[in-house]
Amino acid sequence: MANSKQAKKRVRQNEKSRRLNSSQKSAMRTYIKKVNAAILSGDAAAAQEAFQNAQPLIDRAARKGLIHVNKAARNKSKMIKRIKAMA
Repeated sequence: MANSKQAKKRVRQNEKSRRLNSSQKSAMRTYIKKVNAAILSGDAAAAQEAFQNAQPLIDRAARKGLIHVNKAARNKSKMIKRIKAMA
């Protein structure tokens, strides 16, 4: 357990950051699942729209360090490739 005032503050800050990071990662994953569901349903327009909604969340997560930049690029690339293959 934290003993000093400074250590107690760090514990509070870390918990706040953890909750925020967890929420943002969860939202990102949800939007990725929506894109994948639209791709599997075969609706190209819905898949494109879902991708447009997911892209900023993926980029934001990468910018904030929640996921690696290369992972963000890989996820977006995979989704774009699958959407283009539908057309």
